Amino acid sequence: MNAPPSPPGAQRTDGPSVRIGALVPLTRPGWVEAGRHLLAGLELAVREVNEAGGIAGRPLELVVRDTAADPQRAAAAVDELARLGVAALAGEYHSVVARAAAARADALGLPFLCSSAVLDALTEQPTEWVARLAPAQSHGWQIYADFLLGAGHSRIAVAAEPSVYWASGARILRDYLAPRGGTVIELDMRALAPTAVCDELVDNRATALLLLVGFPEPAVSIVKSVRRDRRLAGIMMGAPAGQPEFAEWSTLLGDDSVAIPFLRYLPERLSPLGVRVGTALRERLAEAPSFVAFEGYDTVAVLADMLRSHGSDRARIADSWPRVAVEGTRGQIRFSRTPGISVWQWARTPVQVVDRDPAEPDRFRILHTG
Repeated sequence: MNAPPSPPGAQRTDGPSVRIGALVPLTRPGWVEAGRHLLAGLELAVREVNEAGGIAGRPLELVVRDTAADPQRAAAAVDELARLGVAALAGEYHSVVARAAAARADALGLPFLCSSAVLDALTEQPTEWVARLAPAQSHGWQIYADFLLGAGHSRIAVAAEPSVYWASGARILRDYLAPRGGTVIELDMRALAPTAVCDELVDNRATALLLLVGFPEPAVSIVKSVRRDRRLAGIMMGAPAGQPEFAEWSTLLGDDSVAIPFLRYLPERLSPLGVRVGTALRERLAEAPSFVAFEGYDTVAVLADMLRSHGSDRARIADSWPRVAVEGTRGQIRFSRTPGISVWQWARTPVQVVDRDPAEPDRFRILHTG
């Protein structure tokens, strides 16, 4: 099979490659579909960088490691990638896993641009080595809370499993909603079967239920139980973490997959670059690209720009976070220090609350923007 022709004006890439380590969940219990989209974005951007001449004539190479949603496995992968001489790290979807990777990257002095994880405390202490494209959880989830209040919901139940990420999300919602007249009722999914959730919702007079749980289970069983309980015909279900973004949600839930609002990190209109990349991602994935695929592309676009400007020296790369100004698929990317956030943060990530349209489940309705 012949390689595709290089675009006009492209330089030949030769010499030793410049390597970027990529952390991606590609096997269970990781969210494999999210990992596939993230990797597609990363790989597309690497291909385009190399078609345009690479990094000062040297090819850019992605060295991929599967984290499988395992923090220890991710930390070990960071150690291995550092030994292999990567100039920087990219990727990761799961917040708890990204936190473990960020801790190792910080300890080793390895620049890490986190693509998708949102946990505010990505590192225990402020670090110069880590930056993030996704919005901090407190920012996105407060926008989601505003949406809930605007939709008339003040008694909000959260079905939550134990994890740092879910506990952080519940705390953000509670702290934001309480001064505004909202009440958060926490349902511990270690103690409740999905059918018992319905009784709790009725007893607590909740008007909304948020799914702070794993996917596919118990999320799918909870949705089916609530949809089939006639007492709960008027309740709104939501999934701020974004589970309904992916096709598997619609496949497993069918008609029950719709009208469940979630957070998505896309602008109302993509730029010409975003449209072009979206078309290429659709061809690569054989389905509509999620916002996670765009995050992957933007991650490599930023790192490639830094590598061209500052070379592959790790310390010089880390020193240059505050000087980044890259046109990404979802807007211009710049990093700054945000109060309460320990890493360099893209502060202007677009945030939407969307759901799947009941009339056309493959179409998303924008309900609220932040």
